[in-house]
Amino acid sequence: MAAEQPAPRTDSINGPVAAATGPLFHVVLLEPEIPNNTGNIGRTCVAVGAALHLIHPLGFDLSEKARRRAGLDYWPRLQVREHASWEGYAATGTPTRWLFSTKARRTLYDATLAPGDHLVFGKETQGLPPGILEADPDRVLSLPMRPGERSLNLATAVCAVLYEGIRQCLVRGAVGLDSGGRLLHGANSPFRRGLEAGFGA
Repeated sequence: MAAEQPAPRTDSINGPVAAATGPLFHVVLLEPEIPNNTGNIGRTCVAVGAALHLIHPLGFDLSEKARRRAGLDYWPRLQVREHASWEGYAATGTPTRWLFSTKARRTLYDATLAPGDHLVFGKETQGLPPGILEADPDRVLSLPMRPGERSLNLATAVCAVLYEGIRQCLVRGAVGLDSGGRLLHGANSPFRRGLEAGFGA
């Protein structure tokens, strides 16, 4: 008897989630200002198989010459896309978006992150604007901090969110680890290999 295929994702904030192909997650930076943060985030995205979306205006030069000068040798391996504006990015589709802000009433640990989700972060000095947060209040999340602390470094926050997402996906079997502790996702994930072998059909 074939094993039952996992149920598809629901709209509930803690609903069941099925595996997906493509980038593990999409990190979205709205008008980032500090090049070192974006470089650090790009390197993390390469390491975990996430895509990076950069929404203009940017506070730095991303030309090939500037990237060489900064030593971003991993940049060619990064799945990166630039968008002229928030409106231009939003018009590209309607994925599940999680908006990260210190103003959130929910924390990261109240959400179910799934492969393919978009993780949206604002600029270093201002965060995400109220209009974006108010348009989708149920999707606004924060990282817990002690009372009185203002914020985390942007690159630190992105890394923390990505690895919490990976942890959740590992628990559900949406991604796996090989014998060396390396991530398996997409065509190499345990879920995908099971489908190709006829399980869950």
